[in-house]
Amino acid sequence: MNARLSPGIKTLIGTVLAQFALGSVYTWSLFNAPLAAQLDEPVSQVAFTFGIMTLALALASSVSGHLQARFGVRRVTIGAGILLGASLALTSVVSQLWLLYLTAGLLIGLADGTGYLMTLSNCVRFFPKNKGLASACAIGAYGLGSLGFKYINLYFLAAGGAALSFQMWAVLACVMVVIGGALMHDAPQQKAATNASEADAPADYTLSQCFKTPQFWLLATVFVTICMSGLYVIGVAKDVGELYVHLDAATAAEAVAIIALANLGGRLVLGVLSDRMARSKVVGLALLVCAAGVGMLRFMPLDQYSFYLSVACVAFSFGGAITVFPTLMSDYFGMNHLSQNYGFMYLGFGVGSFMGSVIAALFGGFVAAFSVMLVMITISLCIAFTIHSPKHNQEKIKHHWQLESSTS
Repeated sequence: MNARLSPGIKTLIGTVLAQFALGSVYTWSLFNAPLAAQLDEPVSQVAFTFGIMTLALALASSVSGHLQARFGVRRVTIGAGILLGASLALTSVVSQLWLLYLTAGLLIGLADGTGYLMTLSNCVRFFPKNKGLASACAIGAYGLGSLGFKYINLYFLAAGGAALSFQMWAVLACVMVVIGGALMHDAPQQKAATNASEADAPADYTLSQCFKTPQFWLLATVFVTICMSGLYVIGVAKDVGELYVHLDAATAAEAVAIIALANLGGRLVLGVLSDRMARSKVVGLALLVCAAGVGMLRFMPLDQYSFYLSVACVAFSFGGAITVFPTLMSDYFGMNHLSQNYGFMYLGFGVGSFMGSVIAALFGGFVAAFSVMLVMITISLCIAFTIHSPKHNQEKIKHHWQLESSTS
């Protein structure tokens, strides 16, 4: 049966399998308390591991397209899976905090980032007419992986502690990513437009060409805003519930499951919607939902259910916008350099993940962070609803096509 599947379908199946395993890193908060006790370190110091992981993930994502161009998606994905498994296995035996930062922070982040964005971009390029749906399937699997592995890791934590959980996580994640990588094919180069009827097709911008367009930097502003709002609220939701809304620990912790489901819902709903309307407007819609959620957190007296609704809005927005952004980038800057172009844009994921925490630390906690978020969301809304694709000189592009044709 496998032989009868097209390369695109096999790649989609492999991408979904790998993305599910790669999304497991978002269960990290389950390990903060056990590792703090094991290493005799404050929970805050152990929790910093996730910040290192997120930054390493973003950095690896920014160069994964170059690795694919040199070695191919299959080899790089399999390598990422092996590194992920080895890093998790090493984490099971760490005895010092700096080793935890190295194995769980740096190495797991590098492995996860290398596989995540490259496999997503490669998969989307197989389905130029259904980019939103393909992106929703892949990134939806990434979000679902955090939910699925939550229960897997909780089971092994209860059965044998952190060491056993990391070991089983290592085996499962490595096998899934390696099998997924083995199914993948490199997406073919998209055919350049060659006649007037194709004049509206986006030019294929290289990364250096993207840097010269204002649209790239405007989209980067929107992306950082989305990541800052989503990652900060997701990361401190339980603390907000306890310290800001004054819920008990168990009630506040339920926000974690609600966030996971809302995140997945955003990825599926807005990913599919992005094939039916302008993707910049879909991002604008996501920002409106985010503004509603952050506005509730900032200005409303919250109870249990309004708190759940507010964090669900932010998670829905974050998941949906992250899903739409790769295809939006391909609309504006072409498909053939998507891995490199979106890879650089994805550095905003790492920047955004730190901005919320830094703002909260410098200016007085949750309220200050929520206030700055609302200002940035307002700016990003204006960008999302007014931005247009880059203007390009059709004669120069046609001349480029002619040169390419004459040399090929």
